[in-house]
Amino acid sequence: MRRILYPRHLIFALLICAFPIIAAAQNPPPAEGPRETRFAQPGEPRPNLFMELGLTPEQVQALRRINADRKPAEMSARRRFQDANRALNMAIYGDAVDEAEFQARLSDFQAAQAELARIKFTSELAVRRLLTPVQLQKFRELRRRFNEERGRRANDRIDEGGRPPMRRGRQMPPPIN
Repeated sequence: MRRILYPRHLIFALLICAFPIIAAAQNPPPAEGPRETRFAQPGEPRPNLFMELGLTPEQVQALRRINADRKPAEMSARRRFQDANRALNMAIYGDAVDEAEFQARLSDFQAAQAELARIKFTSELAVRRLLTPVQLQKFRELRRRFNEERGRRANDRIDEGGRPPMRRGRQMPPPIN
């Protein structure tokens, strides 16, 4: 059973996850202020979100701490979620279906999914609290433009039959022996 990710959640999560990557090479913003935003095409470097938002060195350090605290908990919760997902698939696709076993595995899956969501949204709220009103407004604008660009790229990839390309990485449940 797969959890459906809504585009705005996925994009926000991607932007949040990009913060620690960008932080590794971050210098303070130049005196003239942040540069004009331009979304990178494949093969081009990505825009520097810290610079785009005009984050202070203190904000960058706080983001690093948030991500450092989140990462181990998220990895552990993701592992539990994957294990619960696997167990639920085995309960569904096993030779004999046991309703009590299915309900127990479904409950485990839902608890693991809820824990992942709690970690994600708690982290997003902590990041949100770091941003000034001006930075938040800029972040919303960047996210809106990112969504538009992503939509344009998705439309460009539609094949002749009017269908979007098949998604890679989708897996069938593991075979039951």
